Amino acid sequence: MRLSAVDNLKVILVAWVIGGHALLGYAAVGGWPYDEVNEVTFHPGVETVLAALIGPSGLFFMGTFYFMAGIFTPDSIERKGTRRFVADRLVRLGTPWILSAVVVWPTFVWIAYNGAGRPVSWWHAFTHRDPLLDSGSLWFVGALLIFSIALALAPPIKQRVLTTRTVVGMTMLVAGTTFLTRLVFPARSGQVGDLHLWWWPQCIGMFVLGAIGGRKLAERVPDDIYKASRNVVIATIAMLPVAAAFLGVLDLANNADPFLGGWRWQAAALALTEGILVVAGSLWLIGLAQRRLTGQGAFAEGLARSAYVAFIVQGPILLSLATAMRPLQLPAEVKAPLVGAGAIAISFAIGWYVTSRRGASARSS
Repeated sequence: MRLSAVDNLKVILVAWVIGGHALLGYAAVGGWPYDEVNEVTFHPGVETVLAALIGPSGLFFMGTFYFMAGIFTPDSIERKGTRRFVADRLVRLGTPWILSAVVVWPTFVWIAYNGAGRPVSWWHAFTHRDPLLDSGSLWFVGALLIFSIALALAPPIKQRVLTTRTVVGMTMLVAGTTFLTRLVFPARSGQVGDLHLWWWPQCIGMFVLGAIGGRKLAERVPDDIYKASRNVVIATIAMLPVAAAFLGVLDLANNADPFLGGWRWQAAALALTEGILVVAGSLWLIGLAQRRLTGQGAFAEGLARSAYVAFIVQGPILLSLATAMRPLQLPAEVKAPLVGAGAIAISFAIGWYVTSRRGASARSS
């Protein structure tokens, strides 16, 4: 049985990620491939404001996706059995990842480069990507495939009600392993397959925490944990701009390097901030959805069904829209929101069409 609160939250998060990628395409700090060829960028002051308002979500929203996936994975393994579960995940997650890395992503990067007046061959776009086998936003499903199969083959995780001690322990574990991992794989570094290894401590930690909490957690985050998580997130986000100003980190493109990894207090501070935000933030968002986002209806259900496909197709849509708008003499402050809004609408429309056709085919058979 579907849970409307989780479905509604998933729709919001997917839309948020698509919009965030649109903004990053025009940001000097980068983080989305269109920044390699963009024709305009945000004014530094605007980018600083956006980083203060939206940036903290980038530290934990992907972890929230893994958290939600972990919540439902143990029941899926038990219901389907290990062999069927693994086969299902290989098709549902592995197929789009392979197609994106080998065909779709290099094709649309090639289009973007040529649209920017940088004539490269398709083969060059495929073989000279850094990292090799870059799959765009679908690194998420590649990593999730690995985590899901590992959980299916591992001894069953005992599900239990989360306590404050468990939450604090996972926060410290995520922060510590993130810092240690980035001694080898600095944040934003690339590895073959672009699997974002520097983000894995957060992703694995949240996937496991979701599996521990299980479906009961999806139905109701305990009130004490929900309230504490909310307060921690609000306090942390409120402190970040003050800390950035105090430390003189006002130009993200030029001041970010010390925070990305190595034996530096800046890297340790970022790892701790991520640990706090991803654990508390994920619990708060799930709890908030359970208390505020419980609306149901045909439209909400359609959006929920469309969310996964929308996530899959967002990359080509974003690159296509940005390339199409390239000739327009508009500032980044106008282009980025237009690209984001258009990509959200088109991605979900495609998702709606695909899932509706699939449902119609299933009913007719």
